[in-house]
Amino acid sequence: MAYPEPLEKLIEAFSRYPGVGRRTAERLAFHALRDPSARELAPALERAVRETELCGACCNVTRTNPCAICADPERDALALCVVEQPKDVEAIERAKVFRGRYHVLMGALNPADGSEPAQLFVGRLVLRVKREGTREVILATDPDAEGEATARLVLESLVSAGLSPRVTRMARGLPAGSAIEYLHKGVLEDALEGRVELVLPRPRRPQA
Repeated sequence: MAYPEPLEKLIEAFSRYPGVGRRTAERLAFHALRDPSARELAPALERAVRETELCGACCNVTRTNPCAICADPERDALALCVVEQPKDVEAIERAKVFRGRYHVLMGALNPADGSEPAQLFVGRLVLRVKREGTREVILATDPDAEGEATARLVLESLVSAGLSPRVTRMARGLPAGSAIEYLHKGVLEDALEGRVELVLPRPRRPQA
């Protein structure tokens, strides 16, 4: 016997989220039906959608535009830390190891997962660097294959636009395959202090 139509719609809604398959969606749906607090989910979701937006400068999620970080005059406006997701901003801010500003790409480059360059806020970053005269771009994407590809995409985009800020990558002390949001304050601090400059390799000349 098939599930009742309202339950099936709930399962389908959960299954649209990244990393949630059919079985996980079913477990979430049944948990929502059993848990009395599930009634809070819909209004909380509606409020989050209604009362938040993307900062017009850094693309982070915020209730005010510009966000509090971009509006803070004590921040170093010439240093931009580029991250994949808002949760990475939260992790670095929680560690209190950086006093510049941020730019959130809202994803990482992963064609196999349907993430293409056009879906990332790289173009906005290029325009921002050009407009604000950024001195340094710190690439703080995750130290995995997708993060490395994203970092290279940002570097290539800046070079293609004729921009030449100092471009650095967080130090290799970051554990390979880890995510920024789960790193200890000391690891983040060491990685930022030990960041290295990135340059595109010169194309090889064809042999005669």
